[in-house]
Amino acid sequence: MRSIAAVFAAALVLSGCQSVRDRFDGPQPNPGPCPNALSLYDAHRLVEFRGEERVLRNVGFTGEILNVRGACTYTDARVSPIDMQMAVRFAFGRGAAAEGSEKTYYYFVAVTRTDSAVIAREVFPITVRFPPGENRVELTEEIGSIVIPRAEATTSGANFEVIVGFELTPEQVEFNRSGLRFRVPVE
Repeated sequence: MRSIAAVFAAALVLSGCQSVRDRFDGPQPNPGPCPNALSLYDAHRLVEFRGEERVLRNVGFTGEILNVRGACTYTDARVSPIDMQMAVRFAFGRGAAAEGSEKTYYYFVAVTRTDSAVIAREVFPITVRFPPGENRVELTEEIGSIVIPRAEATTSGANFEVIVGFELTPEQVEFNRSGLRFRVPVE
């Protein structure tokens, strides 16, 4: 368990030297493709229910990953890591059964071999405050640097994926797989 944390600590280093937004706006030549950056379907939504019935009046807090963007650089032609930056756009809702005006959500970022094993995974908190009279909030989280090691100089970013999702209970995963949705309406 410790070794996974150590690998991820080495693979995921947050830095604020250059904002992700700046990286997306400027032209950046790259010798190879970036890893795919995506949200996991089963974990891209979170709906909390208060009570047994799965109806709108029992919806507490909700969360949804709207968009995941990634940009990367290969630092040189030798065997060097791929440095990836991401921006994750979230929408959060406060339903009729929500208690309070603040909620801390937890989401994960995982680096994987494409369609294969997880190399590293880390969980991050995001605290959302709903202003008085507001029941929906959108936020963009920037992840400044995810360092993906390469075994050889010919190893392409296409061999990796960076996946984002909410930390969910088994019941929440089952709800997502059912295809049902509850979005808090904008008032």
